[in-house]
Amino acid sequence: MSERTIGCLGCGNMGSAIIKGLAGFKGLSLHGMDLDPRKVENLEAECGLNPASTPRILVERVEYVIVAVKPQHIRATLEGLAGSLRPSQTLISIAAGVTLAQLKTYINGACPVVRVMPNTPAMVQAGVFAVCFDDPSLTEEQKAFVKFIFTPLGQIHILHEKDFDAFTAVVGCGPAYAFYFMEALVEAAVALGLHRDKAAEMVKMLFFGSSKLALMSDNHLSILRETVTSPGGATIAATNVLDDRAVRGAIIAAIKAAKDRSVELSNIA
Repeated sequence: MSERTIGCLGCGNMGSAIIKGLAGFKGLSLHGMDLDPRKVENLEAECGLNPASTPRILVERVEYVIVAVKPQHIRATLEGLAGSLRPSQTLISIAAGVTLAQLKTYINGACPVVRVMPNTPAMVQAGVFAVCFDDPSLTEEQKAFVKFIFTPLGQIHILHEKDFDAFTAVVGCGPAYAFYFMEALVEAAVALGLHRDKAAEMVKMLFFGSSKLALMSDNHLSILRETVTSPGGATIAATNVLDDRAVRGAIIAAIKAAKDRSVELSNIA
């Protein structure tokens, strides 16, 4: 494969995760630009990133432009680049709530657009990505290369844009739900007399091990739960309390609220 060029406009948490995930691949030339020059300097030293002083300079150098700026800044950023983008390029947006139609409008349809929704475990190469290829102007080569870009960072799911709000509510927001429950378990452990630091260490490993078991097992999640739930035991006593307090229903309602809010944000972006 001849050298391919990728530029990341915005080198914050997610932008830097993408750059680090791609560093070291032969045949790739990585470029980056951020308003904070220290972020670019650190990635230049760590990953061999080629710094660009302005968004326009970045766009001039690359085939694939990853836009990793905050959603509230994406319109101004893209409108400023519309005259610099070329039809042969591919724009990849990871901005939550900014639709494909909006992105195409901001750049005056200058090039094909891909919308990607990540989650924060991508920063440790364990993310889950929704990738939207609904733009009919995308070629199969472009689609394949976009998948290549994100594969080092985790799991990829090709979804139509209509499913992005549901993905956002469940997976994009999902790490917060996991951390919320982890915090509750740590507080329970402290209430029962365990040291906080030791409790946090054990709970983190509990979630890591449980996730690994679920990923490696062919059994349904319900079966995995049942293997821990002995008749008349401690686990069933705990899950009965959760059921009595409608925790499962509360979780479903919370996800629906997140989905509704995601829709609202898309409408005002």
